[in-house]
Amino acid sequence: MSEFWLISAPGDKENLQALERMNTVTSKSNLSYNTKFAIPDFKSPRYKIHTLDPGFRIPADRAQASSFVALKPTPLQPARLPPALGVHKNSFLSPGGLPPPPTLACVIKRMAQSVVQVMEDSKGKVQENLLANGVDLTSFVTHFEWDMAKYPAKQPLVSVVDTLAKQLAQIETDLKSRTATYNTLKTNLENLEKKSMGNLFTRTLSNIVSKEDFVLDSEYLITLLVIVPKPSYTQWQKTYESLSDMVVPRSTKLITEDNEGGLFTVTLFRKVIDDFKTKAKENKFTVREFYYDEKEIKREKEEMSRLLSDKKQQYGPLLRWLKVNFSEAFIAWIHIKALRVFVESVLRYGLPVNFQAVLLQPHKKSSTKRLREVLNSVFRHLDEVAAASILDASVEIPGLQLNNQDYFPYVYFRIDLSLLD
Repeated sequence: MSEFWLISAPGDKENLQALERMNTVTSKSNLSYNTKFAIPDFKSPRYKIHTLDPGFRIPADRAQASSFVALKPTPLQPARLPPALGVHKNSFLSPGGLPPPPTLACVIKRMAQSVVQVMEDSKGKVQENLLANGVDLTSFVTHFEWDMAKYPAKQPLVSVVDTLAKQLAQIETDLKSRTATYNTLKTNLENLEKKSMGNLFTRTLSNIVSKEDFVLDSEYLITLLVIVPKPSYTQWQKTYESLSDMVVPRSTKLITEDNEGGLFTVTLFRKVIDDFKTKAKENKFTVREFYYDEKEIKREKEEMSRLLSDKKQQYGPLLRWLKVNFSEAFIAWIHIKALRVFVESVLRYGLPVNFQAVLLQPHKKSSTKRLREVLNSVFRHLDEVAAASILDASVEIPGLQLNNQDYFPYVYFRIDLSLLD
């Protein structure tokens, strides 16, 4: 499966033993592959845990610390985090202006889909270009290491969040701009190509006819193009000269044909055009409205060549940009997941910071329900109310307006790598 569960539990002896029980059960039952997920300790004196309202206190029992609590900078530090961060997996929404989790996932997914669109002729090689730090996404997630050089843990948490927010905002802005330019070019090219791919009634004729097929610059004569059904070729050859007066004998020629019919030329006097069209229609021959304009045909060909050249020139740089920035965005996304686990763990389990994060990869979709039951059983003691509400959806967690199906006794975040679905 391309789905991962990032969870955390307190780091005391009792809960570390619970984690070991979880590993044993999930391994024996072949439910998931589990690895420790290293998250640095952001030891910043600028932050403290406080209640949202003076009427609330942080309970001494960590298991009950799922009441309204929040992480907030002291007055010495400019407030960049929202005034309230709940414990729910969707509660830590926009620190330092960071987009909500669904938005971040959408950016990653849009970038992956942009690679697919750009590599339209090599879709089998798309996965080779969706890498993070040069490795496949699963390997990066399962061997995640915090990038201390790019996001120093010694910095205030707000600074780390601010760095991530600015990086992702810039990537999203550039993505919109670059893909919009390329897509406009691609659309214009596709529209021109469609004109040359229709049937004889609708397709452009600029790449089919030539100057030699027409009588040009004549005051009296004109060459028309007529679409003749294939079964009627013989009838056309026998009757076209007599469809009207003043048709030039032996002036017809087959220019091109498709599965349904052929495109013939015929030369006649201008004064009988209307009469010829009427008689042709009666015989199920269709006069195609077309007048040879050498300048217009030349312009169409040059436009097609220009668009093909521009697309080829933009392809390489755009693909390279997508590869590099997809990697950067994905790496930032996983760092944000780690940050959310850190914040939620502090809010759930209190200070000093002491928790263990674990990454689980369910082996198959059908095993996720059983895996969830194991986790809820092992960590039930962390929040008895939440554990009971999972079994009984009608039970509400006091003080929390949450969907109980998304709240668990342990910290939980989902990482979905199905970016091309």
